[in-house]
Amino acid sequence: MKARALQTPIAIVLAGLWAAALAFGYGRDGDFLDRFEATLTDLRVLARGARTPPDLVTIVAIDDAVVRERGAYPLPRATLAALIDEIARHKPKLVVVDLLLLDPGPPEGDAALARALGDTNAVIAAAAVFDRSRQTVAAQDDSPFADLPSAARFLLPQKIFADQAGTGIVNVTTDPSGIPRSIPMLFRSGDAVLVSLALRAASAASHNDPTIARNAFALAGADIPTDVGHLLPLSFYGPHGTIRTVGAGAVLNGQLARADVEGRVVVVGVTVTGGGDFFPTPFDPVTPGVEVVATGITHLLAGDALLRNPAVRLADAGIAIALAMISVGLLAWRRNAIGLIAIAAVAAVWGAFNVAAYWHGVWMSAALPIAAAAPPVLLFGALQIWAGRTQTQVLAARSRLMRPFQAPGLHDWLLAEPDFLLRPVQQNAAIVFIDLSRFTALSETLGGEAVRDILKSFHALVDREAIGNGGVVINFMGDGAMILFGLPHASDIDAANAARCCVGLSVRTAAWMRELPSPIANQIGFKIGAHFGEIIASRLGGGSYQHITATGDSVNVASRLMEIAAGHGVEVAVSDDLLRAAGDDCALLATGSLTGPTEVMIRGRAGTIRACLWRHAAATGQPDGAEALALH
Repeated sequence: MKARALQTPIAIVLAGLWAAALAFGYGRDGDFLDRFEATLTDLRVLARGARTPPDLVTIVAIDDAVVRERGAYPLPRATLAALIDEIARHKPKLVVVDLLLLDPGPPEGDAALARALGDTNAVIAAAAVFDRSRQTVAAQDDSPFADLPSAARFLLPQKIFADQAGTGIVNVTTDPSGIPRSIPMLFRSGDAVLVSLALRAASAASHNDPTIARNAFALAGADIPTDVGHLLPLSFYGPHGTIRTVGAGAVLNGQLARADVEGRVVVVGVTVTGGGDFFPTPFDPVTPGVEVVATGITHLLAGDALLRNPAVRLADAGIAIALAMISVGLLAWRRNAIGLIAIAAVAAVWGAFNVAAYWHGVWMSAALPIAAAAPPVLLFGALQIWAGRTQTQVLAARSRLMRPFQAPGLHDWLLAEPDFLLRPVQQNAAIVFIDLSRFTALSETLGGEAVRDILKSFHALVDREAIGNGGVVINFMGDGAMILFGLPHASDIDAANAARCCVGLSVRTAAWMRELPSPIANQIGFKIGAHFGEIIASRLGGGSYQHITATGDSVNVASRLMEIAAGHGVEVAVSDDLLRAAGDDCALLATGSLTGPTEVMIRGRAGTIRACLWRHAAATGQPDGAEALALH
C-alpha cells in the first residue's frame, strides 16, 4: 500500500524531470523540435492573419518588368547608379542595396555606382559563408559577443563601394522547412565581428550606433531584446507585397512618387524570377529575400519585433515542467473521463495563453510544453491502464473466490452499491428457517467426512431452492439455514416466493433424505418455519469482518415456528401473516395439506400467534409434491 501511495508523487516528479531535461536540451540545441515548433508557429501566424506594417520602409524591386525593359540581368552598374540617383532625388532617409557587389565591373559603371552611393546615406550588403550549417561560438563568459554565428569567412563588397557606404551581413537563419525565423544581428569570423544588414540599416537611418549587451542591444535610446546569439525573431506582416513595393522600371522612368520615398528607408533588391534569394513564409511559398530584409529593418525601426529572449525561454521551461507535472497529477487524480477533461481544460487554457502571447508579440514555444507533457501523460496513462487491468483481474479473482461466501444476489448488489446497509433498514420481509432434526446427536457417531458430505449436499439443496425462489440464504447454521425474502430490496411477491420455497424445500429435502443410507435416513427428519413481518436488515460484525443479517421479533417468530412444526409432526409451520401476504393462490394453499389457522404459543413470547400447519402431499394421499414443483 505504501509503495502504491508513492506511485503518483514519483510519476509527477519524473514528469517534471523529463520536462526539465527536455527544456535544458531544447535551449541549447532544439533541432529535433524545430520542425514541430515551425508548424505550430505557422498556425499561430495564420490564425493572427496579415497585419498592416508600420509605414517606414519601401522596397524598390528589380523585377521581371525592368529586366525585360533594360534587356539585361544583373542590371549594369551604371543603370544601378541611375536607379540610386533617382531614389536619392526624392530625399529618402536611407538607401539599402540588398545586392552583393563582390566582383569588379566596367570601370565607368563602378565609378558611377560608387559616386551614387557616396552622394546619399547608403548601406550595402555583404555575406557570411559557413562550412556546413550555421554554427555558433559557445559562450565562455558573459561577453556580449558570446554565442554568435561563426562564419568561415565574409564575402565583402568591392572596396570602391565599401568606402562609400556602410556594410552589413545579409544572412538570415531558417528553420528545417526553410522559413526565415530570425536574423542574426552580429556575425563572427575569427576575431572579426560584423553587424547584420538590417542592424546597419537601422543604425544608419537613426544616425545612432548600437550599444551591444548580452542578448540585447540599445539603438536610438530604445532597448531591443534578442534571442540567444543576438537573433532578432521575424514576424512577417503578410504575403508578398505587404510592405510597400515599387518597381525599379517605374523609378528609372521617372514615375516614382515622392511620398513613396521621402523620409523612408528604401531597400533595393531583386525579385526577378530566377534571381536572388527566395524563401517560403507562412503566407507565401515564395517570398524574395529583399522582403525578408525589409521586414527585419521595419522591426528594428518600429520596435515591433517578436519578444523571444532567454527570459521567455526560461518561462517556456517553467511552463513545460508545470504542464507535464499538472497533467500527470490530474490523470492520477481522476483516472477516467473527468481526469481527461481536466487535462484538456488545462491544455486549452495554456493553448489560449500561448496564442494570445504570440498575438501580443511574445513568441513562447508551443512545441516544448507539448513534447514535455505528452510522453509522460501517455506513458503514465498506459501504465495506469495496465495496472488497472491487472488490479481488475486481481479483484475479479478475489470476487470469484469470495462469491461462495456471500449470497449471489447480495454479492452482486454489494459490488454495485458498496454502502448497502451501512445504516440499518427497517422493512417487511418473509423469513424461512429450515433445520434437520436429531442430526446433532447422529453426527457424534459419524465420522467428520461423513458429516461434512451430508451437510454439504443439504446446504447445496437449500441454496438452490432459496435462489430459485428469489430468496437469500443469510447464513447456514450447522444443520440449518435462514432464508430471507426482501433483500436487497422488498417486493410485493416476497411472501408468495417464501411460500413456494417452503413447498420446494419440503419436497426436495424429503427426496434427499430418502437417498441417504438407511441408518441415517431413519434417524433424522426436518422442520420448516416461516413468517412475514417487520425486520431490521443491517450489517453486523467488527472492523475485520461483517455480514448481512436480519433481526427483530419476526425473525424469532419464524425460528420458533419450526418447534411448532416438529411438535405437531408436520414439515412446515407458517404464520397466518405470511399466508395472507402471499395471497390465495400461494403454493402452500395449492399443494399438500394445510390446516388452521389456529392460535399457537411461541416460546419466549407472552401472547399467541395464528399459524397454519402444512404436510407434504405424500403423507396425505393428495397429488404428488412433484406437481407442486411446477410452480418453479
